[in-house]
Amino acid sequence: MIEKPLTPADVEFVTTLHGEEQGSFVVLMQPRGKQDVLLRAIDDVALGEFDEAVREGDEPTGELPVERALSHTLAALRATGAEAVGQVVEEHPLDLLTSVVEQTHADEVIVLTAPHFVEEFFHRDWASRARHKVGVPVLKLFSHAPDEPVRDGS
Repeated sequence: MIEKPLTPADVEFVTTLHGEEQGSFVVLMQPRGKQDVLLRAIDDVALGEFDEAVREGDEPTGELPVERALSHTLAALRATGAEAVGQVVEEHPLDLLTSVVEQTHADEVIVLTAPHFVEEFFHRDWASRARHKVGVPVLKLFSHAPDEPVRDGS
């Protein structure tokens, strides 16, 4: 489960977690919505990113639309030789995640997001919530900050 397209460092990290063993991925992309603006602003303040906290209500500029961001991530995973499929999740992400785990007989779930301190403190982040629902180990990883934002080339 991801919020943003994977950076090259993220792709390398998740595809080498189990050494030389080739993995397959079902990527569920749950973009952070408007409902999280306050929590993101608090996280930005906790990280000392005051300029980001002020801009949390602004529309993102130059970022890929969510469907293209997912396609970018899937292509990057496939380029390593891994199998990868995915979809954008708009509603009930934990229900869909549970269903995917059951249907694919997944060995583990990886939740790769930016730090969300407020949600993590109250165990309301995706990884904490998934641990109570999916029935397999849930690995929480923090995404690497991209050197440059992924932008839409068109």
